[in-house]
Amino acid sequence: MIVTVQQTQQHQTAGLTGEGRLSSVHDLATAVARSQRYLLEVQKPEGYWIGELMVDCTLVADMVLFHHWEGSVDPVWQRKAVNHLFSLQLPDGGWNIYPGGQPEVNATVKAYLALKLAGVPVTDPRMLRARSTALSLGGVPRMNTFSKLYLALLGLFPWKYAPTIPCEVLLIGKWFHVNFWEMSNWSRGMLVPLAIINHFKPMRPVGVRIDELFPEGYHERDLRLPRDPQILTTRNFFIWLDRLHKFAELWAQAGIHPFRKRALKRAEEWMLERFEGSDGLAAIFPAILNSLIALKALGYPNDHPKVVWARQKLKELEHETEDDIRIEPCFSPVWDTAIVAIALRESGIPENHPRLKQAIAWLLGKEIRFRGDWQYKNAADVAPSGWVFEFENKWNPDVDDTAMVLLALRLVPTDNPAQRDEAYRRGLNWMLTFQCKDGGWAAFDKDCTKNILTKVPFADHNAMLDPECADITARILEVLGHEKFPLDHPQVKKALHYLRTQQETDGSWYGRWGVNYLYGTWQTLRGLHVLGVDMQQDWLLKARDWFESVQHEDGGWGERCNTYEDPVFKGCGPSTASQTAWAVMGLCVFDDPNRPSLVRGIEYLIRTQNPDGSWTEDEVTGTGFPKVFYLKYDMYRNSWPLLALATYRQLCEQTGVPPNGASRALDASLVLPANPPSGHPG
Repeated sequence: MIVTVQQTQQHQTAGLTGEGRLSSVHDLATAVARSQRYLLEVQKPEGYWIGELMVDCTLVADMVLFHHWEGSVDPVWQRKAVNHLFSLQLPDGGWNIYPGGQPEVNATVKAYLALKLAGVPVTDPRMLRARSTALSLGGVPRMNTFSKLYLALLGLFPWKYAPTIPCEVLLIGKWFHVNFWEMSNWSRGMLVPLAIINHFKPMRPVGVRIDELFPEGYHERDLRLPRDPQILTTRNFFIWLDRLHKFAELWAQAGIHPFRKRALKRAEEWMLERFEGSDGLAAIFPAILNSLIALKALGYPNDHPKVVWARQKLKELEHETEDDIRIEPCFSPVWDTAIVAIALRESGIPENHPRLKQAIAWLLGKEIRFRGDWQYKNAADVAPSGWVFEFENKWNPDVDDTAMVLLALRLVPTDNPAQRDEAYRRGLNWMLTFQCKDGGWAAFDKDCTKNILTKVPFADHNAMLDPECADITARILEVLGHEKFPLDHPQVKKALHYLRTQQETDGSWYGRWGVNYLYGTWQTLRGLHVLGVDMQQDWLLKARDWFESVQHEDGGWGERCNTYEDPVFKGCGPSTASQTAWAVMGLCVFDDPNRPSLVRGIEYLIRTQNPDGSWTEDEVTGTGFPKVFYLKYDMYRNSWPLLALATYRQLCEQTGVPPNGASRALDASLVLPANPPSGHPG
């Protein structure tokens, strides 16, 4: 439940004496020390941290479909997949893409099909409910392009109605307004192998049909791409262009397409080249799976090293137990390690602690000294640098991870300070070159914002562009603030203007890479504060008031992914540790440690901490593609709360008004481990 502004004022006078109040220094100090100990215990022997990325049912469903397409079904593995899919089924029979969400058509149809392929009878009550829900959502005709392409591989959707992804797009030069490099980084990785698949159309019927998932029966009129009612629109132009591509494919099948052979070879070369130095193509599940299918479509045998390698990279993403199988979309060691290192250092772990130094040394070893695909959109004469999200992905360093690593590097010395300082400076200079025309920063590329690409028929995965966003821009400003960049610096001025233009009327900011307005608002306020902006300005106080207006009665904050569909749900959702931590850090920038809303947030974090120093969190608070794909970063529930508690304690010390002596050092009895664990923790 969300409290109103009036209720918040009531809590400010009555909520400070209830259960959970900071009754002694031990409350805060113990919570910090427990969290520190927990995080140090789960550090990997190599020095990094990594939490599981938990997602919806679609990845497991996709793998069931793939194994049936390939004819490589393992009955034991499939039984576990069935268990997993049923464990995520909603009472109404559908499947959603985030906890608490409504059933979603792509997830529901994929899960239903996977279960049917696995031999679950269609008369099973769970399947009947799934079928009913799928039909109520529009069934197969309402699925997105990528999902329909997987159905086409199984002979369950006609290729002639699937949007064409032509290989020739790789031949279009940068001189053309719409070209391959104007697509987002992640779309390129997914689309190139799909273009190869689209050429060969390797259909392998699997002996089942899903005609029952067409609301009005199987009719071709339901399969065509929907057109805009107005004739002269960009979307209709691309639909007509798609028909032209399909006509050209008839010539390609006859061997007389003038560019197809060359384009197909270029697509294969591009894909194989990007296998190098990565955890699979683009280091993400969809691209890796698509690349494996593309290799087989190209005729690569099962024992070919590239096929074996791609299959192994997919297998590494699986978590298999005795009765269940889960699949991660990718790994997040660099991101997790940087955040945990910052939280530990800010919370008082000494800068020369061997475990922190080990983590920083690991991060330094992950700097990308390679001029990857970013060079096509960013022609700056800068030394290649940057960090990635995953273990290995040399083609795709990203701005957000680089900023987070820089924030960690500045806090911890190493045995080789010159190496650290050189890497830091390279990363900073590299990151600065990615500022977009309007002043913001995006994730992977610079000015990847041509909206015309969102109109192409295969762009319905809501990820064709890599637009700049407030959360990444503010994190860059946080780095620049630590570097003492003045407010009148040209790049800073442009970024500040961008952030002003992105503020919502209620004072909040949209969060692109975290859910959602809580994430965007916190990061914006934190970045501006570190930069040295006067936080008492009305437009920033408005953001503070928004935070307080959506604080829950339990003292925490929470927000679900439905805010990407409709902002009316801002701040609505069960309180979570990670989102409460963001809100707490957002309120800390206003320099009042005794502000009731802030104290109540701290109380919530202390009260909900588990005895082992961790927090429990079931909600999804990470964003992949808004409205399409979300992630639960399992490390978030433990890293962000520690940073929030540390930020609050620093505020108490800086203002000289610590509540109940909360600035006192940690209890000597709370001993923190200095040596790495002997094995990999679970």
